[in-house]
Order: sequence, then structure tokens, then C-alpha cells
Amino acid sequence: MNKFLISTVAMAIAMSSCTNQGTQTAEETPFVYGVDKFADIEVLRYRVPGFEDLSLKQKELIYYLNEAALVGRDILWDQNCKYNLAIRKTLEGIYQNYSGDKNSADYKGFEEYLKQVWFANGIHHHYSMDKFTPHFSKEFFAEQVKALPAEQLPLAEGQTVEQLIDELSPVIFDPTVMAKRVNQAAGVDLIKTSANNYYDGVSQKEVEAFYAKMKVPGDTTPISYGLNSKLVKKDGKIYEDVYKVGGLYSPAIEKIVYWLEKAAGVAETEGMKNYIDKLIEYYKTGDLKLFDEYSIMWVEETGSSVDFVNGFIESYGDPLGLKASWEAMVNFRNPEASHRTAVISENAQWFEDRSPVDPKYRKPEVKGISAKVITTAILAGDCYPSTPIGINLPNANWIRAAHGSKSVTLENITDAYNKAAAGNGFNEEFAYSQEEIDLMNNYLELADNLHTDLHECLGHGSGQLMPGVHDDALKEHGSTLEEARADLFALYYLADPKLIELGVVKNPDTYKAEYYKYVMNGLMTQLTRIEPGKDIEEAHMRNRHLICQWAYEQGKADNVIEYVKRDGKTYLKINDYGKLRELFGRLLGEIQRIKSEGDYAAGRDLVEKYAVKFDPELHKEVLDRYAKLNIAPYKGFVNPVYTLVTDEAGNVTDVTVDYTEGYAEQMLRYSRDYATLMK
Repeated sequence: MNKFLISTVAMAIAMSSCTNQGTQTAEETPFVYGVDKFADIEVLRYRVPGFEDLSLKQKELIYYLNEAALVGRDILWDQNCKYNLAIRKTLEGIYQNYSGDKNSADYKGFEEYLKQVWFANGIHHHYSMDKFTPHFSKEFFAEQVKALPAEQLPLAEGQTVEQLIDELSPVIFDPTVMAKRVNQAAGVDLIKTSANNYYDGVSQKEVEAFYAKMKVPGDTTPISYGLNSKLVKKDGKIYEDVYKVGGLYSPAIEKIVYWLEKAAGVAETEGMKNYIDKLIEYYKTGDLKLFDEYSIMWVEETGSSVDFVNGFIESYGDPLGLKASWEAMVNFRNPEASHRTAVISENAQWFEDRSPVDPKYRKPEVKGISAKVITTAILAGDCYPSTPIGINLPNANWIRAAHGSKSVTLENITDAYNKAAAGNGFNEEFAYSQEEIDLMNNYLELADNLHTDLHECLGHGSGQLMPGVHDDALKEHGSTLEEARADLFALYYLADPKLIELGVVKNPDTYKAEYYKYVMNGLMTQLTRIEPGKDIEEAHMRNRHLICQWAYEQGKADNVIEYVKRDGKTYLKINDYGKLRELFGRLLGEIQRIKSEGDYAAGRDLVEKYAVKFDPELHKEVLDRYAKLNIAPYKGFVNPVYTLVTDEAGNVTDVTVDYTEGYAEQMLRYSRDYATLMK
């Protein structure tokens, strides 16, 4: 199952709570966090504090790993939709060659559309999965394509410009063509109605049957079936087209391997070199057993300061949770801030033993839990431009049980969210009273970070599957329920006096800031991300709504959570924080049971009853109030630019970092310098 946390405060709206942040500077010049704003998106910058203090070898290692991250960009674009690369090349050609009126409605709509496509790594919204609506005409598009030189167009062999226009126009302009990248609606074929490029010519039943046959009964160390391949039906036969050197995506993977080999030469430790070599071997063969070996070596190597993720990891982009998107991230340890996560991970067994779940579903022995706060150096693939704020890997449950997991909190990313959101008026508009505003202003920054720590370090690492239960037993609801399980574990223990005893919390009211923000977000403010008439579909949003709606309904008799009307506006009030914690514990117990037993029917019922639907009148009110704040509900980042400095003999003497590159400038440079599948 997927373990990324894209939840809690990675939501731009959730991050808007910390209003007491000062302006950070870089070399005496105020650091500008905001880069661009369009549609429902704001693009930010993040700083990489401490990079200049790293050793030359560490800087060189980060540079090579960064390059290995960036050269995989085209893979994700193609995975998201088979037309994405052709559309990107065409749109960028128009953008760079347009000489008409840039104040015209068509051009302004075109520019906004291109920026949305860049941000989402394709033509579908990165969160809602709905296809973007272009605010420019088909005639404008056709005219601009015809004006481009043929060498700047993605023409297939023998294809004319007119045929290219005919091929791409329905994909861009017809709302019924490839309408959703990931469809989670009940009662339909989720494969045939999803526009992602993980499958070709197969139905949902055929996919499920194909992978069911591959599973070995009683296998206690199963590979992650289907993780790194496209499932294709051709001439009546179904087969996997595997991502590897010499296979699907080979031109990109060859470049990844090249830079990983450079990184292996300057690895910090022998253990790091060994797991990089194993990752290279996996990329060359596509053998998922080698990926498991790499994952074990990676999770057990904790001595290096620099670390990275690079590969086919998370399965949110597949409605069945089998296929993984390509992603990459490079980071280095923040030693001072990591003390907090170290204390939590050292006490993992204490938390597991007291978890409010049936003892048979707990882990009798928690192994290999390591956690740290990191400074992100580069974001790529499915981590860019929109990024998680916490990661817990590996995903295979048997590896986690036998060898442990690594958890990281991306504190320079959360810091950038905080700084950019300072003073935006969000809390004043939606919080019930000054008491809740004060709670969040005083404690939310720590509470949010602790929630991320507990979610990633302990939540995902907790519990165990019963014998014979496979990781994908909960199918299309697996991601939602897994994120709910980790969130509930974090919420439950965030209020535990143990955190005060461990010294990571000083004020016993700290947890209340997170509880209030979480409930307000889950029941109200995250609705700003949903268009009128739509349901909640994204896994993290479903997770939060499930938890909060269940707690609201189960706590009605005691009025634990209350909707309050004042001056024509709706607010949420928590009347009993202690009972709310008890409710979180009860729901955690049930979701852990569902996970442990692979109870698909019970999981489906929970999701469909509590996670999908909401009050349309409340939705309209929230949208109207939010619109007046002029806050973009989604945020993401441009990356810093790293430059390798060498002397006349070619020896590396330094790596410099620059923060001045703009959004469009970066996207065009990436398409120019890191195109591997679409030149």
C-alpha cells in the first residue's frame, strides 16, 4: 500500500495556520517564497539551509543524485497519460514561438492551461484527477500548431500536422475523452474509465485475474506484483511491459543509471554504495526481487547523512493500487531537528504495545524504525512540483515487519509553506473563536510536525497483517484506509502524556491545536479543493473526511463535535477533546482490524458511507468564504538550481545553489535538458 503523507499540512490551506513567522533572509536579501500564481495554484520556493556547510564530497553526491532525479521526469508524464508528452511538446512550442497579442483571451487562457499542465505533469489535475478545461479555442490551438516548424512538433513517422491536430484536439478539448486520470467511482470498470497509462487494452477483471494468478499461496515474502510494469493486451494475450534498461522507458532509465553510478563513486558509506549498486542492478533487470533486496539494504543503512528516493514507489495513480508512479527526492539530515523524531522512534515499542487495537493485530516486536528530519535538496517525478511533507518507506509490509522502515519529515518544505502563508486571514475566517485561533498560533507548528512524525514513523509502521492476507487485499480503498490508519495512530498519540514525558511536548494543550485544525479541515475547509457537484475522490482527502465525519456522527450523543451558525456562517466547535481522542482510538481499532484481516467489504462500506459525500450547501458556503481570501488551495515548488564547479583539470571544487529561477523558466529548461522520451 501507499505510504506517502501528502495530507495534513501539505494542504496549503492547512499550512495557513501559523501566522507568527518572520521573514527569512538569504545572504542579507529577503528570500522571496512566492514565484507564480495561476488558476487554483501558487508556486513557491524552498530554501536548502545547511547545504553550504556540507563537505565537498557530500555536495558532489547530492549533485549526482539530483541529476538522477531530474532525468526521470518524462517517465511520470507518460505514466499519467499516453498523450502528455506530445501535448507538452506542442504547447511549449506554441509558448516559445507565439508572436500574437498576449493580452488576448485565447492567449491568456492558453498560458494558464500550460502552467496547469506543467504543475500536474500532464493534462489532469494533480489532486482531483479531473481533466483540465482549456480556456482557449480549438481554432486558436490549430492555428498556432500550424505556424510551428515541423521539427518542433511531436510528429509520428508519416504523420502530418493536420493529423496531429486531429489526434490531440479531442484529448485537450472534449471533456468526455479521458475525463479522469484515476477513477474511484463505485460500480464501473476502474481501469477502462481511468486515463492513466499503466494499462492498455485490459479490463479491471482481467487485471485482477492476471495478478491473482501470480500470487503464491503461503508466500511470506511476496514481491510487489505489477509495481514496475505496464499491463498490455495484444493479439488476445496479456503481458507485462517492464520498466528497465532495454525495456519500457529504457532511454530515461539509462540516464538514471548513469548518474546513480556517478553517485555510487562518492557514496558516504559502504552500505550506501551497496544499495545504490543494488538499485542500479534492479533498474537494469526490472527484477522486483532485486527491488526488495535494495529496499532492505536501504532501510538498514542509517549511517549516511545524505539520502534519496528514486524509483517506482507509490501507487496512488493506479485505481487498483498495483502500479507505481516514478518519483525521486534527494535530502540530507537536519541533526538538530532530528532529535525529536529519534526520541519517538526509540520508543516505538511502547506506543505499539499500548495501541487501542486488538492485541493480535499489534506487532509483537517493532523492528528497525528509524526517523529523521531532513532538508530537501531536490524534488522530482511524482514529488514535484506538488510534494509530500513526510515519507515512510518501504511499502512492502513483510519488509517493514522483518527489517523496519525509514521515516522522514521534510521540515524545510513545511517551513516554506508556513512562511508563504503568514497572515493570510484563513484562521480568522474559519476558526470558531479566538480561543481556537490562539491555540493554532501558539502550538500548531509543533503539533503539525509531530503529527507528521507520528504518522510516518509509527502510524505506517504499526500493526501486522494476519497470515495469508496480502498487501493489496483492500484494492481500490487500500490507500484511503492506510492513510486513515496512520493519521488515527498519530492523532491518538498526539494527545498522550507520553510525549510530555519524552520532552517533545511541553504544553499539554498542544494536541488540541492539531485536533481542531484537523477536524476543521476534514469537515469543512478541504472542500475548497472540490468543484461543485463533485464527490471527494483523492485518497488523503477521503481519509480525513472519513475520520472526521465518523467521529462527528459517533460523538453526536455527547455533542463532541458541533456545527455552530453565527452571523450566517458555519463554524466547527470541539466540546470535548478527551472524548474525541477516544473516538479516534475506536476508529483506529476498527481500521486496523480491516487492514489486518483484509476485510474488503467492511473497508468499502466505511469509505462509501463516510469518506465520499458531503453537504452541498455547506460546500457552497465554504467556497464563497474562501474565495474572498484570495488564497490558492494548492501549492507546489520550483527547485533550486545546482551547478557543479570544476577546475581546469576537471576536478570538482564546489557545488553552488541558486534560488532565482522562475516557474516557466524552470519548466522549459527541464524539457530542454532532461527530455529522455520526447526530444
